[in-house]
Amino acid sequence: MNYIIIIISAIFVNNVVLAQFLGICPFLGVSKKVSTAVGMSSAVTFVMILATIVTYLLQKYILDPFGIGFMQTITFILIIAALVQLVEIILKKVSPAMYQALGVFLPLITTNCAILGVAILTIQKDYDLLEAVVFSGSTAIGFGLALVIFAGLREHLDLVDLPKGIKGTPAALIVAGLLAMAFMGFTGIV
Repeated sequence: MNYIIIIISAIFVNNVVLAQFLGICPFLGVSKKVSTAVGMSSAVTFVMILATIVTYLLQKYILDPFGIGFMQTITFILIIAALVQLVEIILKKVSPAMYQALGVFLPLITTNCAILGVAILTIQKDYDLLEAVVFSGSTAIGFGLALVIFAGLREHLDLVDLPKGIKGTPAALIVAGLLAMAFMGFTGIV
């Protein structure tokens, strides 16, 4: 039952983008096409789960026992940066088209505060390793859900005849606000 609560809470109630406002850069920057949003979501999911596992083990077996918990943030940032480099190398070899489509946003995963936020939250919430993996995977799914929904809405916005002053980024920001308010409707479920 605990895992179901973690999953529903991370995907809908406390959505990392629409409720906690973490990871806004890729949310706004890579959401013009659904295909690009799916690629970015996949990359973030891989990095988020792997980063959570590595940072959790590092915190429990090195930082805490040696009393160097003050190194947490810098250590976590270095691990996330290394994992992003790994994803970049893999994508460049496996899917050059996706690598080109993500462009500058792929290295920006390094500075995606959602990944660092999830790694720190799992430690603060005192999850065990399995709960931490479920939490990070669910948070990544919530991130991807928000990104893909927003990308679909933005694709439709391009087809709609809007006034010149609101077309483009202003309309996208209004839709993002409405999407965040829609997700607020899940508050109180768990």
